[in-house]
Amino acid sequence: SEDWLKYVVSSKARSGIKEALKEEKKVFAAEGREVVKRKLKQLKLPFDQPILNKMVTYFNAGTPTDLFYLVGKGKIDHSELKKFNEHQPAEEKVSRVVASPAVKESARNVTIDGKEDILLIGEDMDVMDYKFSNCCQPIPGDDVFGFITVADGIKIHRTNCPNAPELLSNYGYRVIKAKWTSQHNTTFEAAIRILGTDRIGLISDISNVISSELKINMRSMNLNTEGGIFEGEIQLYVEDTDHLDLMIGKLENVEGVISISRLNKK
Repeated sequence: SEDWLKYVVSSKARSGIKEALKEEKKVFAAEGREVVKRKLKQLKLPFDQPILNKMVTYFNAGTPTDLFYLVGKGKIDHSELKKFNEHQPAEEKVSRVVASPAVKESARNVTIDGKEDILLIGEDMDVMDYKFSNCCQPIPGDDVFGFITVADGIKIHRTNCPNAPELLSNYGYRVIKAKWTSQHNTTFEAAIRILGTDRIGLISDISNVISSELKINMRSMNLNTEGGIFEGEIQLYVEDTDHLDLMIGKLENVEGVISISRLNKK
């Protein structure tokens, strides 16, 4: 059960539970995919990306894989799949939200070389409802894009976000280009994974580099030690990718640290 993640402590246990849940989702998604495919055939509808996109929006599923999983789990039954074909007003409403000229106007997009519209992150926040996605935690310096959601404004994602391939390939009509501008000394949340050999004073040295030397605020630190090896995650606030790279470089010089990598938020 996903609830187990609230109680387990070790990273090994958490990893095992997440892997089991992932495999379970694959099985249910595969079953759900076949159910959806058969139902669409009965309704004389094509099993293609445009139809799946409409179904995802109608059922508020997030992605086609999530839709298949919900069907496979029985959380969306056959009668609801039939209603999808009859519920045209909901589809039209979503279409208007996505394509509305008002959305583009409120974004105050500017033209680059007379060819492309682009959202300026840092200048348009006062007139446009956009937020930074939790899944990849973009910070200034990252290559990013904007994704227009139905109910939550524009979400800013890193181009190497785990969800980017599906968003860009399946929902291209909701994607807008974006780039960073002045952030006025704003800090952004980022996460790193750190691995090393355990020794006395190691955590203190890591904290001193982050807090005392670089004056970076930490939101949380979760380090575990097993068999002389420590690993963990640190959530902190940085100004941009250069600031993050500077900190990573200094931490790599701390005795005992083997590797450091940036994480996507789980």
